[in-house]
Amino acid sequence: MTRSRTAAVLAVAAVLPALLTGCSDTDLGPSRPPVRAEGTPTGAEKTRETTREAARETTGRTARRTVPVRRAAAAPVRVPAGVTAGYAVVDVTTGKTVASRQVHHRFRSASVVKILIATDYLERHRGTIPARDMALLTPMLRGSDDDAATALWRRGGQGEIVRRMARRIGLTETSPPPAAKPGFWGYTAISAADIALVYRYLLRRAEPRVRDFVLGTMRDASQCARDGFDQFFGIPRAVPRPWAIKQGWSGYGAVPPVKCTRAKAASYRIGSVTMGGNPVDFGRPVLHTTGVIGDRLIMVVLTLQPSGASFTRSAERVTKLARDLYLSVA
Repeated sequence: MTRSRTAAVLAVAAVLPALLTGCSDTDLGPSRPPVRAEGTPTGAEKTRETTREAARETTGRTARRTVPVRRAAAAPVRVPAGVTAGYAVVDVTTGKTVASRQVHHRFRSASVVKILIATDYLERHRGTIPARDMALLTPMLRGSDDDAATALWRRGGQGEIVRRMARRIGLTETSPPPAAKPGFWGYTAISAADIALVYRYLLRRAEPRVRDFVLGTMRDASQCARDGFDQFFGIPRAVPRPWAIKQGWSGYGAVPPVKCTRAKAASYRIGSVTMGGNPVDFGRPVLHTTGVIGDRLIMVVLTLQPSGASFTRSAERVTKLARDLYLSVA
């Protein structure tokens, strides 16, 4: 081989790696900055990048199928200013909590405790339910009848109802009303974690007759409660049917803003009481929405509203919170 031909071969060999990898700065495009010496990609890495880019440009639809599609992240669920909220959303199939916030914070139950009153009654009474008791159980669950709850509460031993159900289900943050107010079933202390356990108990462990009656009656909840308040806030207005719900409200007076029926419930306020080292606020208004959504989700949203809050504004806040929660996990 002549000396000139040898020199030409060596020159080609010197530039061959660059030609094969296509790694000059101009090939990367004007928008990409020059590669620094430190951390410079290897020839193999650049070859893979060039191959991927070429595949996207030349194969179009085929290349797009190979790229995993990322779902947009769910918007964070924000609790309105001035509201204290504890919530839990549980996947019924897996038993996993898929959304939660302050699940161990304790609230006064308001009418949510009526689930425990009904379940306790049914588990202590076998056989056919007497008509007079059915006339209490059904409106208590369907229309949140306070007089019916009071009658069953007294007959069941008041706070003993809560203690029995706490032992049976394994509730650790649920306790009877303060000793000074034993007849005030709405002052039972609850948490989102415990109420989620109550629903899991009904779905998975309770006898079919108990489960079917309690949840079946709650599926037929009426829009207007017996005290005249509209109880279709939260889950009923935020989530598509089917659902079975038990709502709770306290601290809004005896007269609803839009009266459905004659209101006769009284509103009681006793301030904040410490129970077992965990304070429960009995002064500020509470508004809760809880239930089973379809056969898939348990949702519990417990809220303490700002002092002096109106029922209408509180209902709007809880409905938006329930809707945001549902959309974040649906």
